[in-house]
Amino acid sequence: MRIVKYFFLTLYRIWFYILVALPIIVLFPILLLSISKDSWYTFFFKLARFWAYFILFGMGFNVKIEREQVPDKNKSYMFIANHTSMADIMLMLVSVKNPFVFVGKKELTKIPLFGFFYKRTCILVDRSSEKSRKAVFLRAQRRLESGLSICIFPEGGVPEEHIELDIFKDGAFRLAINHQIPIVPITFGDNKARFSYTFFSGGPGRMRVKIHKFLSTEGLVIGDTRKLNEEARTSIFKQLQEFNK
Repeated sequence: MRIVKYFFLTLYRIWFYILVALPIIVLFPILLLSISKDSWYTFFFKLARFWAYFILFGMGFNVKIEREQVPDKNKSYMFIANHTSMADIMLMLVSVKNPFVFVGKKELTKIPLFGFFYKRTCILVDRSSEKSRKAVFLRAQRRLESGLSICIFPEGGVPEEHIELDIFKDGAFRLAINHQIPIVPITFGDNKARFSYTFFSGGPGRMRVKIHKFLSTEGLVIGDTRKLNEEARTSIFKQLQEFNK
């Protein structure tokens, strides 16, 4: 029975990568055109949301979103969430309608097809390089000035399986304070169970999302970063506890 289980879990993983690649292959000319100008990014974002819906539906994930507050389509925000799964990117795109740009690690550019567009649309950071981390602030400023929002997974990577929620890095909160934009904490409740980085795991089922009340940065200074960080992390951690009951 275990061999049968491993066989189907292997097929499930392969199916995920097929779903990731298929829309990119089919839509490649349109996607390429949509990233040729910065002003066309909102169109690319709509295509990315379609891609995300396609994958989550194809994997048998049933997304349930609870919103305590709804982002204004005419404002910029800092979206943050806990990070446990390869499906987090897709779930973030499905959960948020406001066009945003991911800040993410440069290693993802090595993924075939996906990496090509990831490199050209996201703000890449080499966490081992102080110069790279500083460059993120300049690139984020340009994106915010064009009316977009930013999305960061503040744990700085996917924590070990036994860690429910890792310590948050300060970068997202400093950015939000510098640009005086609200922080939108988001909790993903089931991604680790549905599709974690452990190969022989996961399966179809519900994916619960909680979009919390926004945290204002109005009037805050860099010295308030740690307090804001803890407030955001606490709200996500408490919701994870609720999901796990």
